[in-house]
Amino acid sequence: MNLMKTLFGAITAAAIGGAAMAEDPVKVGFIYVGPIGDGGWTYEHNKGRLAVEEHFGDKVETVFQESVPEGADAERAMTQMALSGADLIFTTSFGYMDPTINVAANFPDVKFEHATGYKRADNVSTYSARFYEGRAIQGHIAGKMTESNKIGYIASFPIPEVIRGINSAYIHAKKVNPDVEFNIVWAYTWFDPAKEADAANALIEQGADVILQHTDSTAPLAAAQAKGGVIGFGQASDMAEYAPFPRVSSIIDDWAPYYIARVQAVMDGTWESTDTWDGIGPGMVAIGEITDAVPAEVAEEAMAMKAALADGSYHAFTGPINKQDGSVWLAEGETADDGTLAGMDFYVEGLTAEIPN
Repeated sequence: MNLMKTLFGAITAAAIGGAAMAEDPVKVGFIYVGPIGDGGWTYEHNKGRLAVEEHFGDKVETVFQESVPEGADAERAMTQMALSGADLIFTTSFGYMDPTINVAANFPDVKFEHATGYKRADNVSTYSARFYEGRAIQGHIAGKMTESNKIGYIASFPIPEVIRGINSAYIHAKKVNPDVEFNIVWAYTWFDPAKEADAANALIEQGADVILQHTDSTAPLAAAQAKGGVIGFGQASDMAEYAPFPRVSSIIDDWAPYYIARVQAVMDGTWESTDTWDGIGPGMVAIGEITDAVPAEVAEEAMAMKAALADGSYHAFTGPINKQDGSVWLAEGETADDGTLAGMDFYVEGLTAEIPN
């Protein structure tokens, strides 16, 4: 009898232990280039992480590391996260591309998702948003609202994603204001409020009364607010604390649906290496409220462009468009292919600056 009890107890314990193992939560990690309180890029990625927690409850465990420099530090952070038992790791900055590929090769059973890069592997997916669609709308508003005809652009790094944004904004500002000029300052950072503020102030001193940015902090908006009479736009996040002026609208990155879908795929055993590049139509790019500081007619035009971009009836890069050197890029009515956009390394005609090496 005692032997039977012992066997029964062992079987029961094994069954309970097996059930517990089967119900272990999926561990999902996030590597961030900035602090989660940056108010921009990282803030929105972290909102996506929190959405994963809310959606799945105790079926998931999420972990994150913020302010991880691109390069060797990123590789160490990813390795540690994989060693800690992460099943899925999102690496959320372009400069994490090679570190992601390197670490993924050492952990073939861990799934990796890299934001804005182009290198994939069997256990590495890539994803990004068509931010240039939002830049087109910002360019339209900027071109209509500038009084000095000088628009300043704070750029982060000279990579295709940033060059696309500059070109898109310039094309659409120029369409509605042939006299417009763009001044570009390269900050060589994603998040550095002091550098971003200095860049904004330099552009304002050069006569810019509109500031666009591809950096992550609210510092350029704060600089515009301090100077007065200068408008700006939220970057990656709504930055609505600066509305209705100087922040007159924003580009908002909504990563939550993608993160939820990819975690679900891991749970279902259906995760595969894919490349995702979504824009306004699927909802990965949103346009923040256009405030009353923007004339009603301009706001209506901007919203009409948003609708056309969303339903595909308009493409932000539609010819005729020449390259900076005057050579034809897109003929009348021709639209850019994704391959050219993904590797864009040239300015369009009318931009006078040079792209740094």
